[in-house]
Amino acid sequence: MKARQFAAAREAEAAFYTAFEHRDLEAMMSVWADDDHVICIHPLGPTLIGRHAVEQSWRTIFRNTSPMKFRIEAQHHTEDSNVVVHVVHEHIELAEQSHTVLATNVYHLTKTGWCMVLHHASPPPAADRPTATVH
Repeated sequence: MKARQFAAAREAEAAFYTAFEHRDLEAMMSVWADDDHVICIHPLGPTLIGRHAVEQSWRTIFRNTSPMKFRIEAQHHTEDSNVVVHVVHEHIELAEQSHTVLATNVYHLTKTGWCMVLHHASPPPAADRPTATVH
């Protein structure tokens, strides 16, 4: 599967979170660079290197996760002509509970547009964790 063409890193990021919310594996993998050096680290998970490992992890997550809704809060953006780094808080509504995850998303400009090359997510430090709420 080839990556979609994104004219800006923010477009790739929007597509990433839309695919995540919809649990759409094809759309998710279209955001990732077609490269065996991509890296994904899910909260408290191992380092996954390469498209196959990343794709398998998303397949498992999407198969075993209930619908979720994201609200992304930008914390810091750094960019140059070929690389963009977004540090965000992912506020996630999942199974009537709210969770916050810290994430770093890195995008690289390729010949066909901007693609994700790294997603690293982790729980916030204990002192920063909001109490899960039940609706």
